[in-house]
Amino acid sequence: MKKLWHQYISIHSPTLTAFFAALAGGGIFTLIGAPVPWLLGPIAAVMLTTKFSKNELYWPVSVRNTGMIIIGYSFGLSLTKEALIEISAKLPAMLILTIALIAFCAAIAYFISKGTGVDYPTILTGSIPGGLSQMILFAEEAKGIDITTVSFLQVTRLLMIVFIVPFIVVSGPFSEGNTLSSILNGNVTEYAPIFPNGLIYALLCVVMAVIGQKMKVPTPYLLGPIVGTTILNLTDLHASTLPTYILDISQVMIGVYIGLMLKPDKLKAKGKMMVLAVLSGIVLIFGSMLLSLLLVHYYGVSISTSFLSLAPGGMDQMGILAHETNADISMVTAFQIFRLLFIFFAVPPFLRWIFRESIIKANEQTKQRSG
Repeated sequence: MKKLWHQYISIHSPTLTAFFAALAGGGIFTLIGAPVPWLLGPIAAVMLTTKFSKNELYWPVSVRNTGMIIIGYSFGLSLTKEALIEISAKLPAMLILTIALIAFCAAIAYFISKGTGVDYPTILTGSIPGGLSQMILFAEEAKGIDITTVSFLQVTRLLMIVFIVPFIVVSGPFSEGNTLSSILNGNVTEYAPIFPNGLIYALLCVVMAVIGQKMKVPTPYLLGPIVGTTILNLTDLHASTLPTYILDISQVMIGVYIGLMLKPDKLKAKGKMMVLAVLSGIVLIFGSMLLSLLLVHYYGVSISTSFLSLAPGGMDQMGILAHETNADISMVTAFQIFRLLFIFFAVPPFLRWIFRESIIKANEQTKQRSG
């Protein structure tokens, strides 16, 4: 028995190390009063452990996916029939602001390209917000794009978003004096029976996640449960809100995975690229803040809701922040989903068209010079 126990520990040691590091990080961040401690704490702790540990850490993708399903269910609860009607009126604003944000990123990419001497297609691909995995996959498929630089720019932006945006929303200029909210599921405040309602919702969330994966939609384990929960919201089958500790556990599940993914010390780009990447991240966050003021002006939403709706981070991270403040979760989720789908379906073809046009012009200029 003792031998089997030692074998189990040795096999699962990388996962257990990551888990205990995450618990320590979450506990410390809770004690110091940091925003979203059970997301940021595990991210920071796992990054540090990876840096100083001789052994490589491991975190199963299935655990991350489970956390995403839980968060997706919680997000979906806020998308009630009334919320969807209100959101549908904001679709033009979603399109205009999404295009404006991407155009702003394109302008930033132009100046970074001029400052570093790196080709514009590479910098532009690395500057598109909220589509880290999608843009890295695009860089692998496209010709002539430096994947290392794209990864560096995307990871630098993600690091800044993960650690800066929470402080801006919770205690910075875009906060509203909010404490960690006990209202964790939008407009849903009543507890419905776990049996059978909870089982039906849980089953549909898993099924929708699997269907999303088969259809190769972006972030299927988050988007699938959101869609499934929203569909059931339109029926008379009431869902139950989740206890705070369940949401904290789901954040740990996701936070450890993000912490293992972010490895700044292995990035090859240095010097001007590093300085400009950080500056561009700051400018991008500032630009999102300015655009979010338009939402406040025209729709009268709260300042934290507008900023989280447009913040250039991942849907899961911005949604978790919306949970932890008094932001309108349904609006934040809707805006983030819209941008994610826009980036997934519209941006890659547009980038291919731009790059093809630039290649054609470059070839014509070369011919004219040689002629």
